[in-house]
Amino acid sequence: MKILFAALLLVLSAYQASAQAEHHSRFARVALLVPEVIATLPHDSEAFTQGLLFHEGRLLESTGLYGRSSLREVDPTTGRVLRQIALEDRFFGEGLALVGDRLIQLTWREETALVYDLTTFTELERWSYQGEGWGLCFDGTVLFRSDGSSTITLHNPDTFAVKGTLPVTMHGRPVPFLNELECVGGKLYANVFLTDMIVVIDARSGLVTAQIDARALTRASGRPPLPDAVLNGIAYDPAEEVFYLTGKLWPTMFKVRFVPSER
Repeated sequence: MKILFAALLLVLSAYQASAQAEHHSRFARVALLVPEVIATLPHDSEAFTQGLLFHEGRLLESTGLYGRSSLREVDPTTGRVLRQIALEDRFFGEGLALVGDRLIQLTWREETALVYDLTTFTELERWSYQGEGWGLCFDGTVLFRSDGSSTITLHNPDTFAVKGTLPVTMHGRPVPFLNELECVGGKLYANVFLTDMIVVIDARSGLVTAQIDARALTRASGRPPLPDAVLNGIAYDPAEEVFYLTGKLWPTMFKVRFVPSER
């Protein structure tokens, strides 16, 4: 009887330790960061930026709006559009990711992902999915897709078949309106729609580990006074370890590093 009681105590202690660890992880301190501006760069003010990534010294950009959506290659220093193709008028361009030598571009409500050859921008195929497409990024293994909710969907990079979901929480609560995504070193950087905030998400647990307050960039952006001209677009340059940030219809782009806030 004593042995059984001792065993029960061990099980109870292990359970309590596990519960406490889970509680602390769910309610762990979230770091507050701000962007430190390295350079302020020009950006096409007609670009309704929905997806952004950096590759071999160039930016690849997906722009939205019906009848105006495009896929572009952009010089990050000058903001000049080096080449672009227009989407069909029925498509609203959204998130963009690079998988090998292929670009995958989401569409908003059309439940269609467009797959292109990186070098030529030739469309190769189309994939179907359920729900809306907002942000997209590739971590080298899986594609992560946001749909404006607090849940990110994981996709096979070769077929776009669903592999699972990742609920995103901060302080134990869901984080809705997740938008443009960038995958960097086991983390997801996500714009939160209609805010000046970027959240940093652990790609395995879904826990937000940091918030980036980018209000200073919005104030300095020169953006038009339109409600939808919001912060959107995150690209990472691994060689310099810097990020490029912009917004919808912004005439500026910012090259930044993220540093702890002094507040």
